[in-house]
Amino acid sequence: MKILLVEDDVRVAGLIKRGLDENEFQTDIAYDGVSGKKMALQHDFDLIITDIVLPKMDGLDLCKEIRHIKPDVPIIMLTALGTTDDKIEGFDAGADDYLVKPFEMRELLARIRVLLKRYQKQDTLTGTLLRYGDLEMNLHTKNVKRNNIEIHLTPKEFKLLHYLLQHPERVLSRMEIAEKVWETHFDTGTNFIDVYINYLRKKIDKDFETKYIHTKSGMGFILKQD
Repeated sequence: MKILLVEDDVRVAGLIKRGLDENEFQTDIAYDGVSGKKMALQHDFDLIITDIVLPKMDGLDLCKEIRHIKPDVPIIMLTALGTTDDKIEGFDAGADDYLVKPFEMRELLARIRVLLKRYQKQDTLTGTLLRYGDLEMNLHTKNVKRNNIEIHLTPKEFKLLHYLLQHPERVLSRMEIAEKVWETHFDTGTNFIDVYINYLRKKIDKDFETKYIHTKSGMGFILKQD
């Protein structure tokens, strides 16, 4: 997952980046509000962390600018300004969460994961971009990527993965998949669903340490991180 950190204190930015990198987040840093705005609008980030007191453009205005163009990117404000009024001002500017310095890295990581999970579920339910972990499906362009690596699927493989992404972390029976993806009644004498699941596994999971497509013996299949 790709994170933009907007922080003018070089030492603090380095510490946060190190903590994020150690937890397998890819982190880009901007040291002022104007640079942060430019990077946020020109590139796709899964989440943005910003201080409030910044050179050139403060974090509140930065948050408003980003929200105007990219309303669906999660934003965490990370700042020494910790009064109730400060927090209300931050939330009013469009922040999703507000963490006061000094803080523990594990708390920041916990809040990041909660926000990413929340936004991924929203994308899955309502958006044209379906995401699960580092797996991404664009329903408009029909592109599928994992960790930003493009994966080429056949139309049936695409439709099967689409259905899995619409129902993450839920066991889907072979009968349900046959009816919803192939629009046919389940035939216990065939294993075509298992064959296509294996096709998907080879393309989606084979070259990655984290596996997403799992078999539940006697029940069906599930998309989950393992």
